[in-house]
Amino acid sequence: MATFAYGRVSTSEQSADNQRLEIESAGHKVDYWFADTISGKTSASQRPQFSKLLDQIRDGETLVVAKLDRLGRDAQDVGATVKLLASRKIAVIVLQLGKLDLTSPAGKLMLTMLAAVAEMERDLLVERTQAGLTRARSEGKTLGRPLKTTPEQRADIIAKYTAGESISALARHYSVSRANILGVVTPARTSLLT
Repeated sequence: MATFAYGRVSTSEQSADNQRLEIESAGHKVDYWFADTISGKTSASQRPQFSKLLDQIRDGETLVVAKLDRLGRDAQDVGATVKLLASRKIAVIVLQLGKLDLTSPAGKLMLTMLAAVAEMERDLLVERTQAGLTRARSEGKTLGRPLKTTPEQRADIIAKYTAGESISALARHYSVSRANILGVVTPARTSLLT
């Protein structure tokens, strides 16, 4: 049975050759090598070379990767990829985790624990981000993009809009997008209706 190996890098300035060397140095004879140059935010199924690998690998063969994130963009994607491979009896070895086959019972346990840790990390990141935003607001900081119009221009836009000038004409006059003008007049229009 053949051994397939897969590598991924994010930019064309990087090379997946080190990942192949790492796999071969760990004692795996690579029969087929596939590598993508694509963002890690892309799910495994949307990676061209990974899709080609899935088409070519046969049931019962082995897939080796250097790191867990090569199998998907997040814990859910990695889990789905491993589940698909396990259904085809394809052994999945991640060097980062030792020579543990993720499709084995111990590998499934490890994957579940890693998914739980990853989810906790995401939750903590969201919690820290929200705390930071709350603190910034309490300190009076303005969040988001800087406004493209001055307070005087916004008052003028509202007056002209109320007098019947169109959104497009206002956008051209102030050299901003229609969405920008809508952002100014919509709160004013809402307060007039209530």
